[in-house]
Amino acid sequence: MSNNRTSRATRDNDQWLKQYYFIRAAFSVLWVAAALTLGQHSFALAAVLLIIYPAWDAAANVVDAARSGGFAVNRSQMINVTASSIMTIAVILALTMSMNWVLGAFGLWAIFSGLLQLGTAVRRWKTSGGQWAMILSGGQSALAGGLFIFQAQMPQERSISTVAGYAGVGAFYFLVSAIWLSIALSRRGMHPVS
Repeated sequence: MSNNRTSRATRDNDQWLKQYYFIRAAFSVLWVAAALTLGQHSFALAAVLLIIYPAWDAAANVVDAARSGGFAVNRSQMINVTASSIMTIAVILALTMSMNWVLGAFGLWAIFSGLLQLGTAVRRWKTSGGQWAMILSGGQSALAGGLFIFQAQMPQERSISTVAGYAGVGAFYFLVSAIWLSIALSRRGMHPVS
């Protein structure tokens, strides 16, 4: 009986993560499309998109942590919510200076949020599928953050397209995880645990 309960809890958690990863991928794809079209022609729209990105990450982590047992068992997500909220404010301030400042701020955030995402994925490794892609995503985010900080110090002015590339890679990893979980759930459906 307890095995059945554990199996059902794992399946329910994987079902939630599958939906969550699909939503994260869809948001990122839409954000990239808006950044590469509207954001290229209007600084005001680019600014709004740059503020929305970390704010969305904070909100998404709040919802995921709540659905996955709360912040007490998801400390890395609690820290990520804090980091993303601070980043939202930092982006607002950096926008008053230059896009290089914005890119530098995004670089710091990409390092912290990437490492925190990696930590969350490692913790979920034993209970949920598709975490290898989240581990890769977290590691690559941290590396991209270092590159952003380096680029921010160069004299040429950066644009939102630099961040759009980063968001596009994130969308890919969320989509891979969602598809991986969909396949795993489908296989479990064909071979239910008795």
